[in-house]
Amino acid sequence: MFLSVFDVFKIGVGPSSSHTMGPMSAANRFLELILSNEWPRPSSGVQVTAIKVSLHGSLAHTGIGHGTGRAVILGLMGEAPDSVDPDRMDGIVDAVERTGRITPEGHPAYQFQPKTDLIFDKKQPLPGHANGMVFSAYDRDGRLLVKRIYYSVGGGFVVTDTELEQMRAKKNAPGGTRVPYPFSTAKQMLEMAERSGLSIAQMKRANEESQRSQEELDQGLDRIWEAMRSCIERGLKVEGIMPGGLNVKRRARRIHDKLEEEWRSNRINPLLANDWLSVYAMAVNEENAAGGRVVTAPTNGAAGVIPATIRYYEHFHEDWDQNGIRDYLLTAAAIGGIIKHNASISGAEVGCQGEVGSAAAMAAAGLAAVMGGTPAQIENAAEIALEHHLGMTCDPIAGLVQVPCIERNALGAVKAVTAASLAIKGDGQHFVPLDACIETMRQTGHDMSEKYKETSTGGLAVNVVEC
Repeated sequence: MFLSVFDVFKIGVGPSSSHTMGPMSAANRFLELILSNEWPRPSSGVQVTAIKVSLHGSLAHTGIGHGTGRAVILGLMGEAPDSVDPDRMDGIVDAVERTGRITPEGHPAYQFQPKTDLIFDKKQPLPGHANGMVFSAYDRDGRLLVKRIYYSVGGGFVVTDTELEQMRAKKNAPGGTRVPYPFSTAKQMLEMAERSGLSIAQMKRANEESQRSQEELDQGLDRIWEAMRSCIERGLKVEGIMPGGLNVKRRARRIHDKLEEEWRSNRINPLLANDWLSVYAMAVNEENAAGGRVVTAPTNGAAGVIPATIRYYEHFHEDWDQNGIRDYLLTAAAIGGIIKHNASISGAEVGCQGEVGSAAAMAAAGLAAVMGGTPAQIENAAEIALEHHLGMTCDPIAGLVQVPCIERNALGAVKAVTAASLAIKGDGQHFVPLDACIETMRQTGHDMSEKYKETSTGGLAVNVVEC
């Protein structure tokens, strides 16, 4: 099993990897399909003139709060998550709503009136996954020409219904991308590390460099961290009310200013590291909630945990360097790939244990690695962090990635650092294997009521009165 570090960490926009980036990418794919020869034309002169989209499951229930509709519109206009200008998004959406047309580059104009052609279907979930979408194209006579079902399966990943079936059929089958160290479980990863004498980061690097050059890999890793760091810095500078109607105030700048004042005064604060961790994570997730540029880590809803712990590494570890950050990202990606392969990183599938829980496990592993941990200690750190997120629900108020999501990232970062510290002080031997913890998360997510899996029909979402 090989999942690239650049599949785990993808640069995009908020507020949600599954509800924003995924639908935008699905729309991109549908545009490509229309221009391709992968669907039968009823006659030689037939042309697509109109497009309709329906959203199902969690996308229908929380899509408005997550900006799914605007993401679909942006994607149908040819905008991609990694390149769209956040400052232009509102103008693009307004133009489509005003004209009732989409005009992607390289295509003729298509009829698309968001009020009638973009349907949030809460009654009919699709069978493959909680995040389902149907894209349909019609000719001038209203005749259906081509239809595709897409699923946004977490972390910005998008597959068709056919691809999803193939993925599940091949999950435990041999084959796939050939790499030097093809581990799909933590047990295999530790066995390969022991036999090879390599660290987890070194094995992950060897796998990546079988697909690209060392220079390309390092440049890509540096680009990921720069995007994360820039997101932190933006989040620490901006104030105001976040969009969506809950009137939730940004707090990161105010907390940051107080911490800076305290830092300059040399006053003793036994919670100093936790305070900085929290404000870094909150800065990222406030940016995410506002639709800013973020990195899936492994999702947007959990985007603050890993950047916060890397910034903590820079802030409090005098021996940090750029190679350490690269090793952190490679180690975290190795753990994230195992979790995604054997369970899920989607809140709509397994609750927030799959988002913030996975992020905390990845962050704990990365931090343990740069603190000099052995492969066994790193695996132990990931297990501790994930174990203490088991059962965590995804119940965003009003479907917005704000409450409890922003603070939840701060606490996830604190748990990750604590888990890494505990593991480093041990010898790597522990009672619960990471693989068992991941399987427990999968089973727990399967048993969890749909009310608590990003539908905003249970938990805090119904017990807190909207402002």
